[in-house]
Amino acid sequence: MLELSLEIGLVLISIALILSFYRMIVGPSKPDRILALDTLYVNSIAILVLTGLYLKSAVYFEAALLIAVMGFVGTVALSKYLLRGDIME
Repeated sequence: MLELSLEIGLVLISIALILSFYRMIVGPSKPDRILALDTLYVNSIAILVLTGLYLKSAVYFEAALLIAVMGFVGTVALSKYLLRGDIME
């Protein structure tokens, strides 16, 4: 039963990943694209965690942690650039 739930979760998160990617490409404004990129990070973390549970491997959790850190830093940098036009002060 758990394996079936994980497979369904992987399919649904993959659909969400595709839709977020579409919003990032077509997004009407720059903040929408940054938000879609942030959602892509979250979806990729969810896929890695579900894959780690499905395959019973801890390596995927470490990769998800790295993507979470890089996603946060990337979102903050892009938002700061969008607001001020400069990342470093």
